[in-house]
Amino acid sequence: MKLFWLAVLTCLACSLGAQDTAYARKIINDLTSEKFYGRGYLHNGLGKAASYIEHELKSNGITPLFDGKYMQPFFQTVNTFPVIEVTLNGKKLIPGWDYIPHPSSGPLKGRYPVYPKDSVTYASPRGELVFQLRKKLTYSVGNESRNKTIIELDKTRFKELPEKAELELKTKLLNKFKANNVGGMIKGTSSDSIIIFSAHYDHLGGLGDHTYFPGANDNASGVSMVLNLMQYYKTHPPKYTTVFVFFAGEEAGLLGSLHLSENPPFPLKQVKFMINLDLLGTGDEGIMVVNGAVFEKEFKRLHDLNDAQRLVYGVNKRGKAANSDHYWFSEKGVPAFFIYTLGGVTAYHDVRDISATLPLTDYADVCRLILKFVDGF
Repeated sequence: MKLFWLAVLTCLACSLGAQDTAYARKIINDLTSEKFYGRGYLHNGLGKAASYIEHELKSNGITPLFDGKYMQPFFQTVNTFPVIEVTLNGKKLIPGWDYIPHPSSGPLKGRYPVYPKDSVTYASPRGELVFQLRKKLTYSVGNESRNKTIIELDKTRFKELPEKAELELKTKLLNKFKANNVGGMIKGTSSDSIIIFSAHYDHLGGLGDHTYFPGANDNASGVSMVLNLMQYYKTHPPKYTTVFVFFAGEEAGLLGSLHLSENPPFPLKQVKFMINLDLLGTGDEGIMVVNGAVFEKEFKRLHDLNDAQRLVYGVNKRGKAANSDHYWFSEKGVPAFFIYTLGGVTAYHDVRDISATLPLTDYADVCRLILKFVDGF
């Protein structure tokens, strides 16, 4: 009889894993496509992504989180690059691959000689244009447009010393860009206490009309995990009211989660636990739990569950960190973990973070571990 039930559970786990990863791959493929243009601030990428997630919630019959609406608007300032062309030493460079602008760079057009300032810095005579040599290009989101233009150059692709530059950068500072958090909920069967699952859906957007940052691991993977959890609880009604929230503005400084934490659609004191998910696409070396050293009792339970079930390679902990959207909530007294996977692909904040090379190594097992952990409350 024990062998029979072991076989049943094994088959169930296999089918669950296949279903989870198939749905995850669809979500990740969609959100990293050119249509969403890096889920940022050019070509309405962020707005299209918000509508996509809203559709997933609505089509699954999930109750809107924000007083009958799925979206909670807020405003932010962001610097964008609608036009970007750089030629160096007579060679036209490819944005995202050969170079990136510093996200707070200002507009500039013209031809400039550049001279060495040190071993990694080259500048025009007046200093309005600066090239910085980098081993890896790592982009971010800027919230200002400065007078100086800084170009970060991948020295593994452009191996010459910079001498002559011709460029055209047009920037547009969006002072009141409207972004939206997106969320839904499933009412608990026996308690009004709340469990929150969250992930940010925004990414870095694009540069000009032909280069965008797909953001597969960061964080289409986390979005897909929260949507997978939503589908699970849709057919397995939860004991606690369960909230699924997708933040905008994370890459710009945790802005969406800050706004929601200060304008919550429910009393924060009702939240039993929050699990924030980001970078869920690997897992070769296990998972990291931010706040694991803060909420030690909960971490021990998570760790022991994994030891007993042998799901992921390892469950590691670190302390408090303002590195994702859990932060503002834990600052307000909400017990929260931020979980991300370790090992595997190293693409991060660059054009190489694509769905095709994202392995989803331990995706289904991380999902199972989270479900078992929450079931223990």
